[in-house]
Amino acid sequence: MPTLFRFLATIAILAGLAFAGMFALATFVEPTPREMSVTIPAAKLQPGGR
Repeated sequence: MPTLFRFLATIAILAGLAFAGMFALATFVEPTPREMSVTIPAAKLQPGGR
């Protein structure tokens, strides 16, 4: 069963790389806050839904 162990080792290495990439992105990338404006239609502001 050497091929099974090689396959499992390859999957474990790929999973470790994916985890390391996600950890690096979560740690080193800072989001830039910015202002946001949303236009609300006038029909939504009318009382009674008219």
